[in-house]
Amino acid sequence: MVELTRRGLLFVLSSPSGAGKSTLAQQLLRDDGNLELSVSVTTRKRRTSEIDGHHYHFIDEAHFHQMAERQDLLEWAEVHGNFYGTPREAVETALSKGRDVLFDIDYQGTRQIAEKMSADLVRIFILPPSFGELKARLERRAEDSSGTIERRLENAKHEIREWESYDYVIVNDDLGRSYAKVKAILEAERNRRERVTGLPAFVTELLDEAAELTKGTGSEAASAGTAQK
Repeated sequence: MVELTRRGLLFVLSSPSGAGKSTLAQQLLRDDGNLELSVSVTTRKRRTSEIDGHHYHFIDEAHFHQMAERQDLLEWAEVHGNFYGTPREAVETALSKGRDVLFDIDYQGTRQIAEKMSADLVRIFILPPSFGELKARLERRAEDSSGTIERRLENAKHEIREWESYDYVIVNDDLGRSYAKVKAILEAERNRRERVTGLPAFVTELLDEAAELTKGTGSEAASAGTAQK
């Protein structure tokens, strides 16, 4: 039989800061062996809980702009006064091996990827249950100054307005339920027929086999029916 393979998937999670996309992304990566994270480069200062090369590649602005000029970034954007971008080579290598790539990026980066690689792009936007809860989550995180939190909340209003540019929208009022929904979307999108390479040839072969194995059964059934009369 024809071997069925699948093209790699570009799986985007976006949300306002504090809505839960990074928590959902990390859980997906722990549970799914065929999913790998696209580690962005950023000029943002590293938080104490972050590991360079794991959460982000932390670089200076000069290096970032060099990468952008060399077309080494699949997408890039300025967010909260800092630059973020997706290294192109790592993504293209993963896709060539049939692996799925998870992106934890904002709507600006998502839009750029959609312009270049829309066929295998799946976009999910995560919303908080309320704006008050979003503010409370940022304050509980205790990793940003009050000024930074205010800036993130102001930016959140602009980000939320982009919800209609996504394929799926999930209100994260319960982490377990939200994760189950994200996981279900990933599995469904992996099995879309247009993403399975070799499927038409497989079905043709399957029907040819069926015809061969059932050859003569129709006439035999007709003869048996005549004999019974």
